[in-house]
Amino acid sequence: MKIRALVVDDEPLARSNLTVLLRQDAAVAIVQECGSGAEAIAEIRNCKPDLVFLDVQMPECDGFDVLEMLGRDLPQAVVFVTAYDHYALRAFEAGALDYLLKPFDNARFERALGRAKEKITHGSANLIETIENKEPGSRRAERIAVKSAGQVMFLKPCEIDWIEAADYYACLHVGSKTHLLRRSMSELERDLDPAAFSRIHRSTIVNLERVRSLRLGEDGEYEVLLENGTSLRMSRGYRKQLQPRLGIRSSS
Repeated sequence: MKIRALVVDDEPLARSNLTVLLRQDAAVAIVQECGSGAEAIAEIRNCKPDLVFLDVQMPECDGFDVLEMLGRDLPQAVVFVTAYDHYALRAFEAGALDYLLKPFDNARFERALGRAKEKITHGSANLIETIENKEPGSRRAERIAVKSAGQVMFLKPCEIDWIEAADYYACLHVGSKTHLLRRSMSELERDLDPAAFSRIHRSTIVNLERVRSLRLGEDGEYEVLLENGTSLRMSRGYRKQLQPRLGIRSSS
């Protein structure tokens, strides 16, 4: 199948350069352009591209805002494009597959595109088994492979208490043990069952079965308390999503 690509940048010349490079690859069938973050959100939800080259710095709605507002509607592969290298860590945490630093040469672009094509074609090697979800076309991870003490372990998602971002990795907390997985938080959120897991912060996902209570902190922000005593900070943007799933009315 041909890859559908979207280029998002508020600078017309930057969009044009990426579009020209993409159209040289026979595997890319469609290349569309957006000049703003808000336009990109609507286009991604409407057309569902496989691959998005996303500028970081855009007025009103930047690249990180785009990914956060998309939630589970993220494309299979996102490559951030920016002139500033200090966004790199945050880009991978947000779910980027790669990070192009302007100005980049054709060879660097080809490497990024190659990684994207591999991801779109073969998916992630970490998700060993999947099961069909009730929603048409969606699949959920049934087992996740992690390396531990020189061996490969297979975790069931239900065994995970909570997940946190850790540089280029995700840290899976399973009882008293932790396992590092080279996956972004957004990828894991998309692949895990939304009935069982919920994002409570840009860098935190919790297993809803482990949530014991919510506690209002002195700063007016809520904390999520787990059965094992762990206290996790919840950002205001995710509170409205979490409360109904815990049986709490929005007025609470």
